[in-house]
Amino acid sequence: MKYIHPLSIPVFLLCILCSCKAPDTGKWTSLFNGSDLSGWVKKGGKAVYSVEGDMIVGTAVAQTENSFLCTEKNYGDFILELEVMADTALNSGIQLRSNEYQDGRVYGYQAEIDPVTGGFSGGIWDEARRGWLDDLSGNEAARQAFIAGTWNKYRIEAIGNNIRTWINGINCANIIDEANDSGFIALQVHSIDVGNRPWTAGVQVKWRNIRIMTDIPPEIGKMSGEVPPKTVLLTNRLSPVETQKGWILLFDGQTTDGWRGAYKEEFPDTGWIVENGELTILPSGGAESSFGGDIVTLNEYSDFDLKIDFKLTAGANSGIKYFVTEKETGNTGSAIGLEYQILDDNLHPDAREGLNGNRTLASLYDLIPAGKKHVAPTGQWNMARIISRGDHVEHWLNGDKVLEYSRGSKEYRDIVAISKYKVWKNFGEAGAGHILLQDHGNQVSFRNIKILELN
Repeated sequence: MKYIHPLSIPVFLLCILCSCKAPDTGKWTSLFNGSDLSGWVKKGGKAVYSVEGDMIVGTAVAQTENSFLCTEKNYGDFILELEVMADTALNSGIQLRSNEYQDGRVYGYQAEIDPVTGGFSGGIWDEARRGWLDDLSGNEAARQAFIAGTWNKYRIEAIGNNIRTWINGINCANIIDEANDSGFIALQVHSIDVGNRPWTAGVQVKWRNIRIMTDIPPEIGKMSGEVPPKTVLLTNRLSPVETQKGWILLFDGQTTDGWRGAYKEEFPDTGWIVENGELTILPSGGAESSFGGDIVTLNEYSDFDLKIDFKLTAGANSGIKYFVTEKETGNTGSAIGLEYQILDDNLHPDAREGLNGNRTLASLYDLIPAGKKHVAPTGQWNMARIISRGDHVEHWLNGDKVLEYSRGSKEYRDIVAISKYKVWKNFGEAGAGHILLQDHGNQVSFRNIKILELN
């Protein structure tokens, strides 16, 4: 590892390293006892975490996924301070308000540690979900804040929906987001692949002086020198960037405006409720479209990018349908359309029906199974995305593309011919249709329903 003797560091840099210390009027709690890893648990890959003197040391291991040393406790609002020194041949990060998918994959906010390419340290990455939330574009002071080969002082404020980072006293990122309000803190050792990345096994990242404040007194406030906040995601609201691009909310979090019952002129009187910014279909025994019934958008869409957050209850079944025309006759169940399956794969029996898993979560129901996916536990939010451009359609789940297909292609028609939809002529090939949220008799909630029409 590259090492710079402290006497070779300019005096002004030493001043910067000390300048971001917050007033001592608040109560700080150490997250590292200086002797062992009590209070921490490792998740993910096989990187080695050890204690050396007053440091936690993470050592990279080749051919393994990202590794995380996680606090056993979860944290909501906090101020976190720690010092980091990373080998210039290793990427790392500090996870904030993070959680794990059902398969154990860690996801959530990450304050970047990037001595490899330079310029991204202090930026905010959404691990295993949305990618960059703030890559520090246009913030040259922040891009120069991290000094390779020596200790760097990180300060992270997560207060309400505002997350801000500092390195060596320089404000780097400042975002407004509401994807997670609590979770664990973790120290990341990035995966390495000797064949494809210039990183080698055995390189290290070190952390020390790790402390947190959860009872934040008013007199501490926020550090000076903040950059303008960047709005990433607000529940049932559009960010300025989304508005500029032309995104439209399909649910305002308070009313059912823009929706009606399938095959009906009005919104259902029973079955669906709007509460706490969530649009929820209530449980009714698991029968298909027998209580409140399906709901559809007033407008029809053809080329679009659709995003919807959904939250399952145990054993629940539902779906997001698209290209719904309501023109079919003789249909007594749910309205006909291409379906992004929403299902508790672990508890609902439908996950084991169909062919090759084509009725599992995020699949094109009864037609094409979803590929590898990361699923949040029951009771937590997942992010569905459907992109339709011309005949090409993609399903996404929590930031990963899980399937794609072409409507009307030979392969598509061959699959339809052996499915439950074979009785419907030209199934799924309409030029435009409604978006539908399904009532399948189980409680499922939706929020952040937004669409961008693609030209």
